[in-house]
Amino acid sequence: MRMNDEELEALRRRRLMELQQQQMQEALEDQEMKEKEFEQQRQHLLRLILTSEARERLGRIRIARPDIAEAIENQLIMLAQSGRLQSKITDEYLKELLARVMPKKKEINIRRK
Repeated sequence: MRMNDEELEALRRRRLMELQQQQMQEALEDQEMKEKEFEQQRQHLLRLILTSEARERLGRIRIARPDIAEAIENQLIMLAQSGRLQSKITDEYLKELLARVMPKKKEINIRRK
């Protein structure tokens, strides 16, 4: 029994699609693994440069304001990589940094007549 050209071509197309899907899946898994490794390196570096109190505060900020926490982390990592940190970041220094980064709250006054 011999396949005709149409059946053979259909098998080839199906196999090519399977291979492409497999390659896409492998690329996605590879990307996820790289992102996970990068995040682990970030967390390791932050553990090295922050005191435990500062790390706890940053963790609480991450829950409430993830965008602010990420900005602070990026600044701290850049400081550490450039060699401008002389010692660990304390909770007090982190508070000062937060005061500069956090948007100013608008005061709302309600007047009753």
